[in-house]
Amino acid sequence: MSDCRKLSILLRLSTFVKMKKAIIIGATSGIGKSLAELLLREGYEVGVTGRRDELFQSIKTKETGRIVFKKMDVQDLPTLEPICNELVRQMGGLDLLIISAGIGEDNKNLNFEVENNVIKTNIQGFTCIADWGLRYFKQQEYGHLVNISSIAGIRGNGIAPSYNATKAYQINYLEGLRINVKDYGSSITITDVRPGFVDTAMAKGEGLFWVASVQKAAEQILEAIRQKKQVVYITKRWRLIALFLRIIPFSIHKRV
Repeated sequence: MSDCRKLSILLRLSTFVKMKKAIIIGATSGIGKSLAELLLREGYEVGVTGRRDELFQSIKTKETGRIVFKKMDVQDLPTLEPICNELVRQMGGLDLLIISAGIGEDNKNLNFEVENNVIKTNIQGFTCIADWGLRYFKQQEYGHLVNISSIAGIRGNGIAPSYNATKAYQINYLEGLRINVKDYGSSITITDVRPGFVDTAMAKGEGLFWVASVQKAAEQILEAIRQKKQVVYITKRWRLIALFLRIIPFSIHKRV
C-alpha cells in the first residue's frame, strides 16, 4: 500500500474518531427535526428518537450524514433509559443531548386527563431523560445538555395552565442541574432554550406575533450550542418580552 493511500485512510479514521455524537429526543418533527438535519450537516453522528417512523425516514433520505433512529414514547418511563443507552452503544459515545419532546394543550375547562398528559411528558419524561444524560456526562466528565423549554414558563396561563407550569418546572430544574454540576466548570454545559412563537403544530390561537420559522429557530439554537450559552431566547427579540412578563403586576398580566 502506498504512503498516500495510508495517509488517506488515517485521515478518514481520524475524522471518524473525532466525529461528535448527539442524541435528540423528539426529532421527527418541528424544531427537533430541523436540529437533527443541521447537526448532520455539521458532521455530527446523530441519534434521534420519536414516535413516528415515517417522519424519521424523511430525515434519513434528505441527509447524507450518519443517523440512528429509535422509536420512543416519552411517557413510557421504564423504556427511556434503555433506549438512550442503546443509542449511545450504537454511536460509541455521547457529546450532546437535546430534549425537544414537549407537548401542550389548551384546557380552559381543566380536564385533568389533558393536564396529566402534559405533565407526563413535560415533567416526568423530561426529568427521566435529563437525569440520565447528566449522570452520563458526570461519569465521563464532559458533555452538553440542551432542553427546549419556553418563554411560557415565566408566568402562568389560564388557557393552558399545565403547559406554562411544566415549562416553569423545566426552567427551574435546569437551574438546579446547573448548580449540581458546578464543580465540573465549563466541561459540562446546560443550555435552557426558551422559544417564543415558532411555526410548529404547537403554535395555536389568534394574535400570534414574531413567529419564527422552524429553520430560523433551529439555526439560532445551534449557534447557542456552539457558544455554550446557559439561557437563550428564540428568537433573540423575545428577551424583551421575557423582561416585560417578569415586571408587570398580576393585575395587568391576567388581562393579557
